[in-house]
Amino acid sequence: MSKEKLNILFAAAEVVPFAKTGGLADVAGALPKALKELGHEIIVVMPRYYTIELQHLEKLPAPLGVPMGVMGELWAAVYTATLPQSDVKIYFIDYEHYFGRSNLYEDENGGYHDNDNRFIFFSKAALQLCKMLHFTPDIIHANDWHTAAMPILSKTRFVHDFAYTASVLTIHNLQHQGSFYKGLMDVMEIGWEHFNPHEFKSFDSVNLLKGGITTADAVTTVSKKYAQEIQTQEFGFGLQEHIKAHAHKLFGILNGVDYKEWNPSLDKYLIKNYDFDAMDEKKACKKDLQCHFALPQREDVALIGFVGRLVEQKGIGLLSSAINGLLDKDIQVVMLGTGEKWAEDFFREVAYHRENFVLHIGYSNELAHKIEAGCDMFLMPSLFEPCGLNQIYSLRYGTLPIVRAAGGLDDTIVNFDTQHEHGNGFKFYDATSEALYYTVLWAIDIYYRDKAAFERMQQKAMHEHFSWKDAAKEYEKVYRFAIEQRRKI
Repeated sequence: MSKEKLNILFAAAEVVPFAKTGGLADVAGALPKALKELGHEIIVVMPRYYTIELQHLEKLPAPLGVPMGVMGELWAAVYTATLPQSDVKIYFIDYEHYFGRSNLYEDENGGYHDNDNRFIFFSKAALQLCKMLHFTPDIIHANDWHTAAMPILSKTRFVHDFAYTASVLTIHNLQHQGSFYKGLMDVMEIGWEHFNPHEFKSFDSVNLLKGGITTADAVTTVSKKYAQEIQTQEFGFGLQEHIKAHAHKLFGILNGVDYKEWNPSLDKYLIKNYDFDAMDEKKACKKDLQCHFALPQREDVALIGFVGRLVEQKGIGLLSSAINGLLDKDIQVVMLGTGEKWAEDFFREVAYHRENFVLHIGYSNELAHKIEAGCDMFLMPSLFEPCGLNQIYSLRYGTLPIVRAAGGLDDTIVNFDTQHEHGNGFKFYDATSEALYYTVLWAIDIYYRDKAAFERMQQKAMHEHFSWKDAAKEYEKVYRFAIEQRRKI
């Protein structure tokens, strides 16, 4: 196939810097810019949550009609802006009844009861917007369950406008599948013949992600290892056999990193900038972090960081079982995150009783940068991790990752080989607190006993490179594969 420019519609429920709950937002804020730099024409579409202020957005003059089946036609406003540091257009679908809420997907009572209608509305609105803009996409790039209906919508309800458009669905986290009451079929308007066990039917409910996997022309995940893992019972969340049936169109593409933001030589949040050829200033960052948290200012102590959600997926249960034993050692631990109430309460209690452990409940981008720069090691004991980004940030900052060998963590971290001094971090395999405990002990033993080897690992880590440009080239190949699949129909 020729390498002609592609028109790409990229639809996502969250996009950095406008709204974020997880890695989907990071991808949606970065990948379109990298695709644009390859010469493609791309527009990004997301909901206009009411936490997104209007003063920097431009309103389109005409309203957007969105057909919602048995619910009739609903009308939305559309705003536009550009992704920061780019000329990529992003459009915001504004409908207060669905998106004028304090959170993206849930409140204190759990997921919003109308999440099904909210995101079918958004998916249809994104397609309607293309018609309004006279933008004919070669590719619809849908992301997670929120937009997983777009492939089938483009081939049924909207087929006259998207007859030659191919679709790609990216799974950022298989745990969340979008399972809803089967009456959603009448809102989708795709025909009840698609409510079958090979497409959208799952235990007499509509499973949007399952149907999206079937009807997309190509499916991607955010690391090669995760593409393998989701075909197993341990990581498949009930869809492993379904995914196996579609493995011929499944691709694992590792996420990239925005090195303009995550780079210790440029980082605006650091008291001193540093790089692999000027590592002494990292010591100043360590001292600054210790000062911020009122930890004893010791240059020689092993300082370990954690930044992430305090939830089971992130291995927080393993860490809670191991933390007190670890804190009996000569280390300091800094923790930043928010999550399940039991975890927040547990680690608050640990922080109260331990002078070498500090906790910040919440999220702070500035603190996240300071932790990456100021720590010697970074802990990611995830039970599963589709890609992970913090371990890649840590490599660039010379902060050696300690990870469980799952998903993208296994793809990016090479375990330290004591004999050959090869590797860029430390890995454990069993999802147990014992495996976590002894791997941390191993890492701090290298830190104290063989500082030269530890510093050589830091140098290797800082020279690793995971760019969005490389990822975009892989997505480009998948887009062209999807187009070929579409042409066969």
